[in-house]
Amino acid sequence: MLRQSQQTEVKNKLSGTLRNWLPILHAPLGDLGEAMAPFVESNPLIEVKSGFEEDFEKHLPKKIFTSSVANSRTEAIEALSIQQRSLYDVLDEQLEAPLFPTPLSARIAAFVAANLDENGYFEGDYAAFCAREGIDEAQFWKVHARFAHVEPVGIGARNLKESFLFQLDASDIDPEAYALARVMIVNLEAIHTYASQSRFGEAMRVIGRFKNPPNIDFLEASPEVIPDLIVYRNDDGGIEIRLNDAYYSAVEINHDYGIDHDYVRDKLKEAKGLVDALEMRRGTIYKVGLMIIEYQYDFFQGGAIMPLTLKTLADEFGHNPSTISRAIANKYIACDRGMIPMKEFFVAAIDEEVSNAAIKEYVSELVKKEPRHKPLSDMKLLELVQQKFGVTMVRRTIAKYRMQLGIEGSSERKKNYKLERQ
Repeated sequence: MLRQSQQTEVKNKLSGTLRNWLPILHAPLGDLGEAMAPFVESNPLIEVKSGFEEDFEKHLPKKIFTSSVANSRTEAIEALSIQQRSLYDVLDEQLEAPLFPTPLSARIAAFVAANLDENGYFEGDYAAFCAREGIDEAQFWKVHARFAHVEPVGIGARNLKESFLFQLDASDIDPEAYALARVMIVNLEAIHTYASQSRFGEAMRVIGRFKNPPNIDFLEASPEVIPDLIVYRNDDGGIEIRLNDAYYSAVEINHDYGIDHDYVRDKLKEAKGLVDALEMRRGTIYKVGLMIIEYQYDFFQGGAIMPLTLKTLADEFGHNPSTISRAIANKYIACDRGMIPMKEFFVAAIDEEVSNAAIKEYVSELVKKEPRHKPLSDMKLLELVQQKFGVTMVRRTIAKYRMQLGIEGSSERKKNYKLERQ
Protein backbone atom coordinates (compact mmCIF):
# COMPACT_ATOMS: atom_id res chain seq x y z
CA MET A 1 0.00 0.00 0.00
CA LEU A 2 2.91 2.34 0.80
CA ARG A 3 4.46 1.75 -2.66
CA GLN A 4 1.09 2.37 -4.35
CA SER A 5 0.66 5.57 -2.36
CA GLN A 6 4.14 6.76 -3.37
CA GLN A 7 3.48 5.96 -7.02
CA THR A 8 0.20 7.88 -6.90
CA GLU A 9 1.96 10.84 -5.28
CA VAL A 10 4.70 10.86 -7.95
CA LYS A 11 2.13 10.55 -10.76
CA ASN A 12 0.07 13.43 -9.35
CA LYS A 13 3.20 15.55 -8.96
CA LEU A 14 4.24 14.77 -12.55
CA SER A 15 0.76 15.60 -13.82
CA GLY A 16 0.84 18.88 -11.91
CA THR A 17 4.25 19.72 -13.39
CA LEU A 18 3.05 18.96 -16.89
CA ARG A 19 0.02 21.18 -16.40
CA ASN A 20 2.29 24.01 -15.30
CA TRP A 21 4.48 23.65 -18.39
CA LEU A 22 1.73 22.97 -20.96
CA PRO A 23 2.01 26.49 -22.43
CA ILE A 24 5.66 25.66 -23.31
CA LEU A 25 4.75 22.32 -24.86
CA HIS A 26 1.80 23.61 -26.88
CA ALA A 27 3.07 27.00 -28.08
CA PRO A 28 4.06 27.44 -31.75
CA LEU A 29 7.81 27.92 -32.10
CA GLY A 30 7.27 31.56 -33.06
CA ASP A 31 5.40 32.19 -29.77
CA LEU A 32 7.70 30.17 -27.53
CA GLY A 33 9.39 33.24 -26.06
CA GLU A 34 6.02 34.73 -25.15
CA ALA A 35 4.92 31.44 -23.54
CA MET A 36 8.11 31.38 -21.45
CA ALA A 37 7.83 35.01 -20.36
CA PRO A 38 5.68 34.51 -17.21
CA PHE A 39 8.11 31.87 -15.88
CA VAL A 40 11.19 33.90 -16.75
CA GLU A 41 9.94 37.23 -15.38
CA SER A 42 9.11 35.72 -11.99
CA ASN A 43 12.42 33.88 -11.61
CA PRO A 44 15.65 35.83 -10.93
CA LEU A 45 17.75 32.68 -11.46
CA ILE A 46 16.90 32.41 -15.17
CA GLU A 47 18.64 34.19 -18.00
CA VAL A 48 17.34 33.71 -21.54
CA LYS A 49 18.92 34.40 -24.90
CA SER A 50 16.17 34.49 -27.50
CA GLY A 51 16.55 32.24 -30.52
CA PHE A 52 15.03 35.05 -32.60
CA GLU A 53 18.26 37.02 -32.38
CA GLU A 54 19.46 34.99 -35.36
CA ASP A 55 18.06 34.79 -38.90
CA PHE A 56 15.96 31.70 -39.59
CA GLU A 57 16.90 31.29 -43.25
CA LYS A 58 20.63 30.94 -42.69
CA HIS A 59 20.02 27.79 -40.64
CA LEU A 60 18.10 26.00 -43.38
CA PRO A 61 19.95 23.32 -45.36
CA LYS A 62 20.93 24.61 -48.80
CA LYS A 63 18.92 21.83 -50.45
CA ILE A 64 15.61 23.06 -49.03
CA PHE A 65 13.10 25.06 -51.05
CA THR A 66 13.38 28.07 -48.74
CA SER A 67 11.54 30.78 -50.65
CA SER A 68 8.11 29.46 -49.69
CA VAL A 69 9.03 29.69 -46.02
CA ALA A 70 9.74 33.38 -45.56
CA ASN A 71 10.22 36.57 -47.54
CA SER A 72 13.52 38.41 -47.28
CA ARG A 73 13.83 41.56 -45.22
CA THR A 74 14.24 43.56 -48.44
CA GLU A 75 10.93 42.23 -49.75
CA ALA A 76 9.28 43.02 -46.43
CA ILE A 77 10.52 46.61 -46.54
CA GLU A 78 9.36 46.96 -50.15
CA ALA A 79 5.97 45.54 -49.21
CA LEU A 80 5.58 48.08 -46.40
CA SER A 81 6.34 50.95 -48.76
CA ILE A 82 3.86 49.63 -51.33
CA GLN A 83 1.17 49.15 -48.70
CA GLN A 84 0.98 52.88 -48.18
CA ARG A 85 -1.10 52.81 -51.36
CA SER A 86 -3.89 50.36 -52.09
CA LEU A 87 -3.64 47.72 -54.78
CA TYR A 88 -6.23 49.57 -56.84
CA ASP A 89 -4.22 52.80 -56.63
CA VAL A 90 -1.21 50.94 -58.02
CA LEU A 91 -3.27 49.31 -60.78
CA ASP A 92 -5.09 52.49 -61.73
CA GLU A 93 -1.82 54.11 -62.78
CA GLN A 94 -1.14 51.27 -65.25
CA LEU A 95 -4.56 50.79 -66.88
CA GLU A 96 -3.80 53.14 -69.76
CA ALA A 97 -1.22 53.57 -72.53
CA PRO A 98 1.14 52.03 -73.37
CA LEU A 99 -0.35 48.70 -72.16
CA PHE A 100 -3.97 49.63 -72.79
CA PRO A 101 -3.93 52.45 -75.39
CA THR A 102 -7.46 52.17 -76.85
CA PRO A 103 -10.76 52.93 -75.08
CA LEU A 104 -11.86 49.29 -75.44
CA SER A 105 -8.62 47.84 -74.05
CA ALA A 106 -8.80 50.31 -71.16
CA ARG A 107 -12.40 49.22 -70.40
CA ILE A 108 -11.36 45.55 -70.46
CA ALA A 109 -8.43 46.27 -68.14
CA ALA A 110 -10.67 48.23 -65.77
CA PHE A 111 -13.18 45.35 -65.75
CA VAL A 112 -10.43 42.86 -64.86
CA ALA A 113 -9.10 45.10 -62.08
CA ALA A 114 -12.60 45.59 -60.67
CA ASN A 115 -13.23 41.85 -60.52
CA LEU A 116 -10.30 40.55 -58.52
CA ASP A 117 -10.89 38.20 -55.61
CA GLU A 118 -9.25 38.57 -52.21
CA ASN A 119 -6.04 36.98 -53.54
CA GLY A 120 -5.76 39.08 -56.69
CA TYR A 121 -7.16 36.53 -59.15
CA PHE A 122 -9.67 37.52 -61.84
CA GLU A 123 -13.13 36.06 -61.25
CA GLY A 124 -15.42 38.33 -63.32
CA ASP A 125 -18.23 37.25 -65.64
CA TYR A 126 -16.29 37.90 -68.84
CA ALA A 127 -18.99 36.34 -71.04
CA ALA A 128 -21.55 38.92 -69.89
CA PHE A 129 -18.97 41.70 -70.32
CA CYS A 130 -18.19 40.58 -73.89
CA ALA A 131 -21.89 40.45 -74.75
CA ARG A 132 -22.36 43.92 -73.32
CA GLU A 133 -19.39 45.33 -75.23
CA GLY A 134 -20.17 43.44 -78.45
CA ILE A 135 -16.79 41.71 -78.65
CA ASP A 136 -15.80 38.06 -78.85
CA GLU A 137 -14.11 36.28 -75.96
CA ALA A 138 -10.85 35.78 -77.87
CA GLN A 139 -10.48 39.57 -78.08
CA PHE A 140 -11.12 39.85 -74.35
CA TRP A 141 -8.45 37.30 -73.47
CA LYS A 142 -5.96 38.89 -75.84
CA VAL A 143 -6.19 42.13 -73.87
CA HIS A 144 -6.29 40.25 -70.57
CA ALA A 145 -2.93 38.62 -71.45
CA ARG A 146 -1.29 42.06 -71.15
CA PHE A 147 -1.69 41.77 -67.37
CA ALA A 148 1.50 39.73 -67.56
CA HIS A 149 3.21 43.15 -67.74
CA VAL A 150 1.22 44.80 -64.93
CA GLU A 151 2.70 45.31 -61.47
CA PRO A 152 2.51 43.45 -59.16
CA VAL A 153 3.33 40.73 -61.68
CA GLY A 154 0.82 37.89 -61.57
CA ILE A 155 -2.13 40.10 -60.64
CA GLY A 156 -5.29 39.58 -62.70
CA ALA A 157 -4.47 35.98 -63.61
CA ARG A 158 -7.31 33.48 -63.57
CA ASN A 159 -5.57 31.00 -61.30
CA LEU A 160 -2.26 30.09 -59.68
CA LYS A 161 -0.78 28.53 -62.82
CA GLU A 162 -1.53 31.55 -64.99
CA SER A 163 -0.17 33.85 -62.28
CA PHE A 164 3.07 31.84 -62.22
CA LEU A 165 3.27 31.98 -66.03
CA PHE A 166 2.88 35.77 -65.90
CA GLN A 167 5.66 35.93 -63.33
CA LEU A 168 7.83 33.55 -65.33
CA ASP A 169 7.63 35.82 -68.39
CA ALA A 170 8.89 38.67 -66.21
CA SER A 171 11.77 36.62 -64.77
CA ASP A 172 15.45 36.77 -65.64
CA ILE A 173 16.04 33.15 -66.65
CA ASP A 174 17.89 31.54 -69.54
CA PRO A 175 15.84 29.98 -72.38
CA GLU A 176 16.47 26.33 -71.50
CA ALA A 177 15.50 26.74 -67.83
CA TYR A 178 12.56 28.91 -68.93
CA ALA A 179 11.21 26.11 -71.14
CA LEU A 180 11.44 23.61 -68.30
CA ALA A 181 9.91 26.02 -65.78
CA ARG A 182 6.97 26.64 -68.11
CA VAL A 183 6.27 22.92 -68.45
CA MET A 184 6.58 22.49 -64.67
CA ILE A 185 4.07 25.28 -64.05
CA VAL A 186 1.58 23.88 -66.55
CA ASN A 187 1.89 20.53 -64.76
CA LEU A 188 2.19 22.04 -61.28
CA GLU A 189 0.47 19.10 -59.57
CA ALA A 190 3.30 16.81 -60.73
CA ILE A 191 6.16 19.30 -60.45
CA HIS A 192 8.50 16.87 -58.68
CA THR A 193 8.37 14.38 -61.55
CA TYR A 194 10.76 16.74 -63.35
CA ALA A 195 13.44 16.43 -60.66
CA SER A 196 15.73 14.42 -62.94
CA GLN A 197 15.90 17.25 -65.52
CA SER A 198 19.28 19.01 -65.63
CA ARG A 199 17.82 22.50 -65.09
CA PHE A 200 15.30 21.46 -62.41
CA GLY A 201 17.14 23.18 -59.57
CA GLU A 202 17.37 26.49 -61.40
CA ALA A 203 13.71 26.31 -62.48
CA MET A 204 12.64 25.56 -58.88
CA ARG A 205 14.65 28.50 -57.56
CA VAL A 206 12.93 30.85 -60.02
CA ILE A 207 9.45 29.47 -59.31
CA GLY A 208 10.17 29.63 -55.59
CA ARG A 209 10.54 33.41 -55.80
CA PHE A 210 7.08 33.91 -57.30
CA LYS A 211 4.41 35.68 -55.26
CA ASN A 212 1.60 33.43 -54.12
CA PRO A 213 -1.01 34.83 -53.97
CA PRO A 214 -0.14 37.59 -56.47
CA ASN A 215 -1.44 40.37 -54.17
CA ILE A 216 0.58 39.11 -51.20
CA ASP A 217 2.33 42.48 -50.74
CA PHE A 218 -1.06 44.10 -50.15
CA LEU A 219 -2.41 41.61 -47.63
CA GLU A 220 -2.48 42.51 -43.96
CA ALA A 221 0.75 41.62 -42.23
CA SER A 222 0.65 38.28 -40.43
CA PRO A 223 3.19 36.72 -38.05
CA GLU A 224 5.99 34.79 -39.71
CA VAL A 225 5.48 31.02 -39.44
CA ILE A 226 8.53 29.28 -38.01
CA PRO A 227 8.80 25.50 -38.53
CA ASP A 228 9.67 23.21 -35.64
CA LEU A 229 11.11 20.61 -37.99
CA ILE A 230 13.10 20.78 -41.23
CA VAL A 231 13.02 17.87 -43.68
CA TYR A 232 15.55 17.72 -46.51
CA ARG A 233 17.34 15.33 -48.85
CA ASN A 234 20.89 14.31 -48.08
CA ASP A 235 23.64 13.78 -50.63
CA ASP A 236 22.54 10.16 -51.10
CA GLY A 237 18.97 11.16 -51.98
CA GLY A 238 17.60 9.98 -48.63
CA ILE A 239 15.27 11.93 -46.35
CA GLU A 240 16.60 13.52 -43.17
CA ILE A 241 14.87 15.49 -40.44
CA ARG A 242 16.15 17.85 -37.78
CA LEU A 243 14.80 20.21 -35.17
CA ASN A 244 14.93 23.93 -35.87
CA ASP A 245 17.12 24.35 -32.78
CA ALA A 246 18.33 27.79 -33.84
CA TYR A 247 14.98 29.25 -32.82
CA TYR A 248 14.91 27.75 -29.33
CA SER A 249 15.80 30.13 -26.56
CA ALA A 250 18.94 29.27 -24.60
CA VAL A 251 18.08 29.06 -20.89
CA GLU A 252 20.90 29.62 -18.40
CA ILE A 253 20.44 29.01 -14.68
CA ASN A 254 22.38 31.00 -12.10
CA HIS A 255 23.48 28.32 -9.62
CA ASP A 256 25.61 30.79 -7.64
CA TYR A 257 22.88 33.04 -6.30
CA GLY A 258 24.75 33.13 -2.95
CA ILE A 259 21.75 32.70 -0.63
CA ASP A 260 20.60 29.42 0.94
CA HIS A 261 16.89 30.01 1.28
CA ASP A 262 13.64 28.13 0.53
CA TYR A 263 12.71 30.81 -2.01
CA VAL A 264 15.98 30.31 -3.91
CA ARG A 265 15.60 26.52 -3.80
CA ASP A 266 12.05 26.79 -5.15
CA LYS A 267 13.15 29.11 -7.96
CA LEU A 268 16.04 26.79 -8.81
CA LYS A 269 13.58 23.92 -9.05
CA GLU A 270 11.31 26.00 -11.31
CA ALA A 271 14.25 26.93 -13.53
CA LYS A 272 15.23 23.27 -13.93
CA GLY A 273 11.57 22.52 -14.71
CA LEU A 274 11.63 25.09 -17.53
CA VAL A 275 14.74 23.47 -19.02
CA ASP A 276 13.08 20.04 -18.72
CA ALA A 277 9.92 21.37 -20.39
CA LEU A 278 11.93 22.69 -23.34
CA GLU A 279 13.72 19.35 -23.67
CA MET A 280 10.39 17.52 -23.43
CA ARG A 281 9.02 19.75 -26.19
CA ARG A 282 12.04 19.06 -28.40
CA GLY A 283 11.92 15.33 -27.78
CA THR A 284 8.17 14.97 -28.32
CA ILE A 285 8.09 16.96 -31.56
CA TYR A 286 11.18 15.20 -32.92
CA LYS A 287 9.68 11.75 -32.23
CA VAL A 288 6.43 12.79 -33.91
CA GLY A 289 8.46 14.05 -36.86
CA LEU A 290 10.32 10.74 -37.19
CA MET A 291 7.02 8.86 -37.21
CA ILE A 292 5.57 11.21 -39.83
CA ILE A 293 8.63 10.55 -42.02
CA GLU A 294 8.14 6.81 -41.57
CA TYR A 295 4.42 6.80 -42.37
CA GLN A 296 4.48 9.55 -45.01
CA TYR A 297 7.79 8.75 -46.71
CA ASP A 298 6.14 8.69 -50.15
CA PHE A 299 4.90 12.25 -49.67
CA PHE A 300 8.43 13.55 -49.13
CA GLN A 301 9.45 11.72 -52.31
CA GLY A 302 6.76 13.57 -54.30
CA GLY A 303 3.78 11.27 -53.70
CA ALA A 304 0.47 11.71 -51.91
CA ILE A 305 -0.25 11.89 -48.18
CA MET A 306 -1.37 8.42 -47.10
CA PRO A 307 -4.07 7.50 -44.55
CA LEU A 308 -2.79 8.17 -41.03
CA THR A 309 -4.83 8.83 -37.92
CA LEU A 310 -3.82 10.43 -34.65
CA LYS A 311 -4.72 7.17 -32.93
CA THR A 312 -2.01 5.34 -34.86
CA LEU A 313 0.62 7.74 -33.60
CA ALA A 314 -0.88 7.85 -30.10
CA ASP A 315 -0.65 4.06 -29.86
CA GLU A 316 3.05 4.25 -30.78
CA PHE A 317 3.61 6.83 -28.03
CA GLY A 318 1.32 5.23 -25.48
CA HIS A 319 -0.71 8.44 -25.15
CA ASN A 320 -4.26 9.52 -25.91
CA PRO A 321 -4.93 10.95 -29.41
CA SER A 322 -5.95 14.23 -27.76
CA THR A 323 -2.45 14.52 -26.26
CA ILE A 324 -0.84 14.09 -29.68
CA SER A 325 -3.34 16.52 -31.18
CA ARG A 326 -2.33 19.22 -28.70
CA ALA A 327 1.36 18.47 -29.20
CA ILE A 328 1.20 19.06 -32.98
CA ALA A 329 -1.25 21.99 -32.94
CA ASN A 330 0.21 25.06 -34.70
CA LYS A 331 3.46 23.20 -35.44
CA TYR A 332 4.97 23.17 -38.94
CA ILE A 333 7.40 21.12 -41.02
CA ALA A 334 9.47 22.87 -43.70
CA CYS A 335 10.37 20.68 -46.67
CA ASP A 336 10.99 20.99 -50.40
CA ARG A 337 7.22 20.91 -50.95
CA GLY A 338 6.61 23.96 -48.79
CA MET A 339 5.67 24.80 -45.22
CA ILE A 340 3.28 22.05 -44.05
CA PRO A 341 1.21 22.13 -40.82
CA MET A 342 1.90 18.89 -38.96
CA LYS A 343 -1.83 18.24 -38.68
CA GLU A 344 -2.01 17.98 -42.50
CA PHE A 345 -0.19 14.65 -42.32
CA PHE A 346 -3.13 13.14 -40.50
CA VAL A 347 -5.74 12.83 -43.22
CA ALA A 348 -9.17 11.29 -43.01
CA ALA A 349 -9.36 7.98 -44.81
CA ILE A 350 -12.30 6.98 -46.97
CA ASP A 351 -11.49 3.42 -45.98
CA GLU A 352 -8.44 1.73 -44.46
CA GLU A 353 -6.45 1.87 -47.70
CA VAL A 354 -7.61 5.03 -49.48
CA SER A 355 -7.03 8.63 -48.37
CA ASN A 356 -8.67 11.81 -49.58
CA ALA A 357 -5.22 12.95 -50.71
CA ALA A 358 -4.81 9.87 -52.93
CA ILE A 359 -8.21 10.54 -54.53
CA LYS A 360 -7.25 14.18 -55.18
CA GLU A 361 -3.94 13.20 -56.75
CA TYR A 362 -5.73 10.74 -59.04
CA VAL A 363 -8.29 13.39 -60.07
CA SER A 364 -5.43 15.76 -60.84
CA GLU A 365 -3.73 13.12 -63.01
CA LEU A 366 -6.98 12.36 -64.87
CA VAL A 367 -7.49 16.03 -65.71
CA LYS A 368 -3.88 16.40 -66.77
CA LYS A 369 -4.25 13.57 -69.31
CA GLU A 370 -7.86 14.20 -70.39
CA PRO A 371 -8.79 14.71 -74.08
CA ARG A 372 -8.55 18.42 -74.88
CA HIS A 373 -11.57 18.26 -77.19
CA LYS A 374 -13.75 16.57 -74.55
CA PRO A 375 -12.72 17.29 -70.93
CA LEU A 376 -13.93 14.89 -68.25
CA SER A 377 -17.12 15.88 -66.46
CA ASP A 378 -17.44 15.50 -62.67
CA MET A 379 -19.68 12.47 -63.25
CA LYS A 380 -17.02 10.84 -65.43
CA LEU A 381 -14.32 11.65 -62.86
CA LEU A 382 -16.54 10.09 -60.17
CA GLU A 383 -16.98 6.93 -62.26
CA LEU A 384 -13.22 6.57 -62.82
CA VAL A 385 -12.40 7.20 -59.14
CA GLN A 386 -14.91 4.60 -57.98
CA GLN A 387 -13.54 2.08 -60.47
CA LYS A 388 -9.94 2.60 -59.37
CA PHE A 389 -10.40 2.72 -55.61
CA GLY A 390 -13.52 0.62 -55.18
CA VAL A 391 -15.22 3.26 -53.01
CA THR A 392 -18.67 4.78 -53.08
CA MET A 393 -18.84 8.56 -53.39
CA VAL A 394 -21.13 11.27 -54.72
CA ARG A 395 -20.53 13.78 -57.51
CA ARG A 396 -20.45 16.82 -55.22
CA THR A 397 -17.48 15.31 -53.34
CA ILE A 398 -15.53 15.10 -56.60
CA ALA A 399 -16.55 18.68 -57.40
CA LYS A 400 -15.32 19.78 -53.97
CA TYR A 401 -11.96 18.03 -54.45
CA ARG A 402 -11.62 19.55 -57.93
CA MET A 403 -12.21 23.06 -56.59
CA GLN A 404 -9.75 22.49 -53.73
CA LEU A 405 -7.16 21.56 -56.37
CA GLY A 406 -7.88 24.77 -58.27
CA ILE A 407 -9.22 22.86 -61.28
CA GLU A 408 -12.01 24.53 -63.22
CA GLY A 409 -15.16 22.76 -64.40
CA SER A 410 -15.14 20.81 -67.68
CA SER A 411 -16.83 23.58 -69.68
CA GLU A 412 -14.30 26.19 -68.50
CA ARG A 413 -11.40 23.83 -69.21
CA LYS A 414 -12.72 23.24 -72.71
CA LYS A 415 -12.77 26.99 -73.38
CA ASN A 416 -9.24 27.34 -72.08
CA TYR A 417 -8.00 24.47 -74.26
CA LYS A 418 -9.48 26.20 -77.30
CA LEU A 419 -7.67 29.42 -76.40
CA GLU A 420 -4.38 27.52 -76.06
CA ARG A 421 -4.72 26.29 -79.66
CA GLN A 422 -5.29 29.81 -81.03
